[in-house]
Amino acid sequence: MSDALPLFLKGLAMGAANVIPGVSGGTIALITGIYERLINAIKRCDISAAKLLLKGNVKGFWQHIDGRWLFILMAGVAISIVSLAKLFEYLLEHHERYTMAFFFGLIVLSIVFVAKRVDQWNTSSIVSLLVGTAIAISIAMLAPASENDGAFYVFLCGVFAISSMILPGLSGSFVLILMGNYALVLGAISSLAFDILIPLAIGCGFGLIAFSHILSWVFKRCPNQTLALMTGFVIGSLVVIWPWKNAITKTVERVGKPPREVVTSYEWFMPLLQDASTWIAIGLMLLGAIAIALMEYVAGEPAND
Repeated sequence: MSDALPLFLKGLAMGAANVIPGVSGGTIALITGIYERLINAIKRCDISAAKLLLKGNVKGFWQHIDGRWLFILMAGVAISIVSLAKLFEYLLEHHERYTMAFFFGLIVLSIVFVAKRVDQWNTSSIVSLLVGTAIAISIAMLAPASENDGAFYVFLCGVFAISSMILPGLSGSFVLILMGNYALVLGAISSLAFDILIPLAIGCGFGLIAFSHILSWVFKRCPNQTLALMTGFVIGSLVVIWPWKNAITKTVERVGKPPREVVTSYEWFMPLLQDASTWIAIGLMLLGAIAIALMEYVAGEPAND
């Protein structure tokens, strides 16, 4: 049981990260060393697991999916979403720059710890790092597509949105914005439009299982290149997390609810060193770096917990 509390705390961090633009639960899982085990646990929620459950072999099912480990982690995620995430939503609304500064410092130092897990930095690893960085930055710069309520396209939105949620440095909601269906999904949830929700849910389920198999396969065959690629994703996400930027928004109409402002892109600028707020933000960056250093110290060096 000695690993339960650190694992639960990592779940709390993963849940809270989902409300920060540019930060995903996958980022936290990667920088805390539990990413590969998480992917493998998700991958085991397969036909074999379903057969064990249908046969009444609950113990076998639980062991097959790494149930104890996954339950503790997901408990932290769930509790965070309904509690700590509300705090971060408030901070983002009222103190966005300071909140982003804290996470910027956290992510910058985490890049060092993630990069340390690459056993060998050779040409292929460096190329993977650059490719990952370029992809993440390119996604941040993309203009949103137009809305499309076609069943197959909504299915694809589910696939890509859920896949991005388990990829470091990518936000599922941001992917939905880029694909043009963020407002459509919000409206479908509020009005229970099952013609949208059903293909979306099928896409999410398919994407989660299929993508976890792909990631597990890639991790086993190209561990250094995969970690380097994901390190690049995290580096590229700093473009979105940079505290000194102005958000470009559009108003999203929602059925039965007030309109909501949605960020579609950003205008970046450099801070003014004569402003006291700049130094407060820099101080929070350092605090974020200290937080991830302490997290790494508590976790030790085990890559899979």
